[in-house]
Amino acid sequence: MLTHCVRHVLSRRLSSLKTKHCSRRRCSSSLTDGLDQVRTLLQLCVDRHYISPGQTNVELFQRGMSCSYGPLGMELRRNLLDQWWHSVTRSRSQVFGINTLSNSEDQAAGGQGTLRMVTSEHLQQVLNQQELSKEQLIQEADKLLQRSPSLRTNLLQGALEQFVPSLELVNRKLPFGLAETGLCFQPPGSSGCPAEATQTSLVWFCSPRTSSQWLDHWTRQRLKWWRKFALSPSNFSSSEVPQEELEEVASRGVRIIYNFPWGQELLETLWSRGNTELLHTHKGVRSKLQCRDGRKSVPHVVSVTGNVDRGVMAFLSNSLRQLKREDGKQKLQQRKVLKLHPVLAPVKVALDIGRGATMELRQICEGLLLEFLEAKISAWPGYLETVPTSMEQLNAKYDEMGVLFTVVIGESTLESGLLQVRRRDTTIKETMHISEIKNFLSRYISAADNI
Repeated sequence: MLTHCVRHVLSRRLSSLKTKHCSRRRCSSSLTDGLDQVRTLLQLCVDRHYISPGQTNVELFQRGMSCSYGPLGMELRRNLLDQWWHSVTRSRSQVFGINTLSNSEDQAAGGQGTLRMVTSEHLQQVLNQQELSKEQLIQEADKLLQRSPSLRTNLLQGALEQFVPSLELVNRKLPFGLAETGLCFQPPGSSGCPAEATQTSLVWFCSPRTSSQWLDHWTRQRLKWWRKFALSPSNFSSSEVPQEELEEVASRGVRIIYNFPWGQELLETLWSRGNTELLHTHKGVRSKLQCRDGRKSVPHVVSVTGNVDRGVMAFLSNSLRQLKREDGKQKLQQRKVLKLHPVLAPVKVALDIGRGATMELRQICEGLLLEFLEAKISAWPGYLETVPTSMEQLNAKYDEMGVLFTVVIGESTLESGLLQVRRRDTTIKETMHISEIKNFLSRYISAADNI
């Protein structure tokens, strides 16, 4: 199912690998390895409930756009969003969350390049007016577009509009920031059709003389954050935007990128934007924009915009490991493991039943499951599985799901309260008392979050 999709999606991006300075044999090997790695990752994401199957859906996911996520993919994206929110709002005392409309007045009044939503029925009604000349049809189509709602392409405008109301929160003192997450439409690429992506936005208001220093500060903070959750931190990097590629209002720009098997992709962009857009949003009235920073000046804006959907793809790609191991018959096999960071992993623990009285063991599992849920530890109820499966097969399945720990309840649990705990990253199995497991998991996750 995925072979055609992967070839179609990657053919353009993988071609960039051919331009590298390497021998033909080495380049061909890199191309094949990259294609195999991505094909394996996408198939695993479908098989293990990270994304829903289907060619179009897999293409959207691989492009870093919002797609139809499965239960594990949705939980991973939610965990990533939560970590982003905590890192931004808790890193500085003066960062406030906002939620703005998807089509503000300023966006609706946008000119060339504005994305608008038009139903096919209304467009067809205009085109079916055969009595109109070509010029009249163009005029009618233009009127229809002007009446149609605009589609939000970024979260910046909403924060600019919220600047003046937010001044009261900070007693008109700088610096402070406004944070928001939400769906935005991305301009059409080679496909010709716009697509949605989950964006994160921090708009930081500061004095004009410190804007460059704040851009450097947020660049360091954001790169450190991405690398914190990575198994291979060096795949995340930052680079200055060349002068010729700067946005019109920006004096400086920085990109945070991830090195995928097919090449580099953008995760976040940081801009030092000056105050032009802020003045335009508030009709050039400087008096209501001026803050108390030692001088009466209009603040400058530093914006940080990220793509969460591409971030999900980056961490999945970064965490996939294909390890070789020998089974009980001394046959060499490949073990696929999603070594996601503990705070990002969608499932922290899987509960399964070993040998023993099934009814009693299920009751113990249900009791443990409730304890985990109360402690906000996501658990997978493997004990509900009705198809007979060996522990080796279960371990392989949970490794591909990225489950941190597998807990097996057996006869010894009924007799002495002891259960078996297997670690994803080491495959080591240890014995633990049932009364200790919840606190053990909580401490483990908390310690990983504080590293």
